[in-house]
Amino acid sequence: MLATLAGGVGAARFLAGLVRVVPPVDVVAIVNTADDDEFHGLYVSPDLDSVTYTLAGASNTAQGWGLEGETFATLDALARYDVPTWFRLGDQDLATHLFRTARLRAGVPLSAVTAEITRAWSVDTRLLPMTDDPVRTRITVRRGPDRVEELAMQQWFVGERAEPPVIAVRFEGAGRARPAPGVLEALTLADTIVICPSNPVISIGPILAVPGVRDVLAARRDRVVAVSPIVGGAPVKGPADRLMAPLGIDVSCVGVARVYAEICSSLVIDAVDAERAAEVEAIGVHAVVTDTMMRSPEIAAALAAKTLAAVA
Repeated sequence: MLATLAGGVGAARFLAGLVRVVPPVDVVAIVNTADDDEFHGLYVSPDLDSVTYTLAGASNTAQGWGLEGETFATLDALARYDVPTWFRLGDQDLATHLFRTARLRAGVPLSAVTAEITRAWSVDTRLLPMTDDPVRTRITVRRGPDRVEELAMQQWFVGERAEPPVIAVRFEGAGRARPAPGVLEALTLADTIVICPSNPVISIGPILAVPGVRDVLAARRDRVVAVSPIVGGAPVKGPADRLMAPLGIDVSCVGVARVYAEICSSLVIDAVDAERAAEVEAIGVHAVVTDTMMRSPEIAAALAAKTLAAVA
């Protein structure tokens, strides 16, 4: 069995490659839920849905999120009533959120609802939310020389296009959260644990903040391998640099190695960063150099194979 920590588009693409080289039923994906939020009265789980749609072969590969061939008639109609529609929910995507919200209101935990959704999409990989409890990423930003404000993650990232300068990040509710059923078991029993090429601050950080998760990873460090989402000093996709730098994390594969040093023994870095492999090794993390730019499903599969071989 393989366990993965996942969040964001990079993780979804990596997982799609992974299930090309190992049986999907052998993979457990523990997914970030601190990005979850409520829009128009509906509970939305962006990372869970991105992974589900990608593994189902239904995602919009060009933009990296949402469904292929999506339409937005409902949201456009809502705009008539002067309702904020900056978080774009497509007409087909809304069906997932309607179903999830109804099930949650009926008292079904998020982990069980997620299993129902993945079955409906014929996804054989087991997707586990990191917790069934509410954990939310809150980002403190600077509004000017004398004012700061705390924003919900989606407000900062989507609503304000990740433009307000970041001062601090916290995971509200993480200290009280319990790992979702199956999370600690998967991490304990997995032959290999992969930290996907996800934003280390707001995609992987919340998972590590759930009590018990970091401890298990530290205890099994020799079986944990991560893939750097930073290539050539910049994120492949997303705002990782706008979060890492203000928090004192070097925006490089070396910075990623420092973040994960206590919990993983190997880090896969891109060939562009080959000259920095020695710096990664000096931190005590084995550096594996390969092509990490997942320009095609075949390259994603090759990356997954190379990643698994790092701790074989």
